[in-house]
Amino acid sequence: MQVQKVKGGRKWVWILAAAFLFSQAGCAGGNSKKTEETEIQVFIAASLHTSMTELSEMYKKEHPEVKITFNADSSGTLLAQIEEGYACDIFFSAAQRQMDKLEKDGFLKTGTRADVVNNQVVLVTRKDSTTSVKGLETLKYAESIALAGRSVPVGRYTRQALISSGILAKTGEAADITTREISEALGNAQISEQDNVSKVLTAVLEGSCEVGTTYYSDIYGYEDELNILETVSYDLTGDVTYPVARVRNEEADKAQNDAADDFLEFILSKEAKEVFESYYFDTDVE
Repeated sequence: MQVQKVKGGRKWVWILAAAFLFSQAGCAGGNSKKTEETEIQVFIAASLHTSMTELSEMYKKEHPEVKITFNADSSGTLLAQIEEGYACDIFFSAAQRQMDKLEKDGFLKTGTRADVVNNQVVLVTRKDSTTSVKGLETLKYAESIALAGRSVPVGRYTRQALISSGILAKTGEAADITTREISEALGNAQISEQDNVSKVLTAVLEGSCEVGTTYYSDIYGYEDELNILETVSYDLTGDVTYPVARVRNEEADKAQNDAADDFLEFILSKEAKEVFESYYFDTDVE
C-alpha cells in the first residue's frame, strides 16, 4: 500500500509537539503550590533586639515562608500598645510586671508563658570619661545622668536599687518615683530621661550624658567604648528575668498561629539558649 504524503506534514508535527509540551508545563504548574508567606508580629524589649534578630535569621533558614516582624521598645510601651489593640503574636518582656498585667487582663494564651533569660543592671560611662562616679553610692557626683523612665523596666530596676541602697527614701513603689525626685535626692543632678534602654546607652556613647544605667547584655559590641562602673547586685534590684508568651491575636489565621507557636518553641530551644548566652544573657533561669 502506498503511503500518501500529507502537504505541510513536518510543519504540523512541530506544532503538535509544541502544543503537547505547553500543555504538560501547564499541568505541572497547576499542580505545584506556591508557598505563601506568613507574617508574625513579635513585640520585644529593646535590649533583646540584637539577639532576637540573629535568632530570626536562623529560624528563616529553615522556615523561609515565615516573615518575622519585630516591634522593639520598652516593655511598658509594648504593654500599652497590646492593651490598645495592636496586633501581636508573641510578647518578650524585660520584666515580669508587664507580663503579669497582660496575663491578669486575659491577653495571653494560657500555658504559653515561660521565663527565658536573666539580665543585670550596670552603671556605665565612656572609656575616655573623667567621671568621679565609682558606683551608685557616688552617683551624686555625676554632671549628667541618662536614666530610663519609670515605665521602663531598667528605669524601675534602677529606682529600686537606689531605694535598696538608701539613696532614695522608700515612700511607695519604685515605679512611682519621678525623675525629679531622683534628681533632688542626688543634689539636683541633671538627669536626662529616656524612653527605653537603647536610648540610655546611646546618650552615654555619644557623650551627651556622663553616666547611665543599662543592662549588662547591652554592653555587647561596645566593650572598647564603655567602662562598667558597677554591676548592680540582685540584692538591690531584685531578679531581672525576661518572660515570653503568646498573645491572643484575633486577626491571626491558622497559618499565622501555627508559625507563632513554632517560633516561640524555637525561642525556648537549646539553639536559642546558646545565642542568648553569646550576647551576655544568663540562661540559668529557675
